[in-house]
Amino acid sequence: MAVYTEVSDEALAAFLAHYDIGALVSFKGIAEGVENSNFLLVTDRGPYILTLYEKRVDPADLPYFLGLMQHLAKHGVTCPLPVACRDGALARELCGRPAAIVTFLPGVWPRRIRNEHCAGVGAALAQLHEAGAGFALRRANALGPAGWRPLLDRCLPRADTVREGLAAELEAALGAILALWPSGLPAGHIHADLFPDNVFFLNERVSGLIDFYFACTDLYAYDLAVCLNAWCFEADGSFNVTKGRLMIAAYEAKRPLSAAEAEALPTLCAGAAIRFLLTRLHDWLHHPPGAFVTPKDPLEYLRKLRFHRTVRGAADYGR
Repeated sequence: MAVYTEVSDEALAAFLAHYDIGALVSFKGIAEGVENSNFLLVTDRGPYILTLYEKRVDPADLPYFLGLMQHLAKHGVTCPLPVACRDGALARELCGRPAAIVTFLPGVWPRRIRNEHCAGVGAALAQLHEAGAGFALRRANALGPAGWRPLLDRCLPRADTVREGLAAELEAALGAILALWPSGLPAGHIHADLFPDNVFFLNERVSGLIDFYFACTDLYAYDLAVCLNAWCFEADGSFNVTKGRLMIAAYEAKRPLSAAEAEALPTLCAGAAIRFLLTRLHDWLHHPPGAFVTPKDPLEYLRKLRFHRTVRGAADYGR
């Protein structure tokens, strides 16, 4: 979450006139993350989240994102529900940006990741994958393997200003990953960005999943690989195999991995690492002026990528 677009009182009042959510009590920006502009909107009926879609979000994708959240909620996944306008629309324009209001979820995301968090995320991810079945819309993963080469090309001229030799290392790693990328694995609707700040907990249990604006139709095991990257590394860069084991076991208790998925896990984890390395590197090198957030360190994912390229099989992740 972040704030890139300021919203005036007049613009907000005109926008809220299209909704039946009560009288405005307070409104403030949420300055976390690197993507859309998000605000905590409180009315006399309770809290909501207002999002203005920026940067990588194509307005044509909003029916998929908002519709998927509706579908998942109907099938037992606790996630934000889009709030319809008086005319039934789920999105409108605000300050020149597509915008939507969704319900507020209680809970806090974990600043210090413990073993039980990883198990909870594994179970929640499998539930999401199962619940997504039957949702008719599809969306290609714009930040999947086909998108990594264009991202790298935009970063190459200045990559070595971040770390000497980074450009050559990324070229070699990307080539190796794409050469081994699997096909024919089970696929469906995935979150694709289930980082700690997108999972809320109450009393040590998952209370909600948020930020579905990278969701897409892609490999289920790739989504698990994203989570292994996001949740199972320690601050010193080491992979915590106990956390990995708990996450994978909780996932497989609901949706067992196929033999082909398990075999592909090192490549999928390396791919997830280079995906976030490249998007972070791009944001680091092309940080928009005036944003109220600091780009995340791309080198964190360089260390993770190096680990994955040494892995021999799924057992190294705790399976």
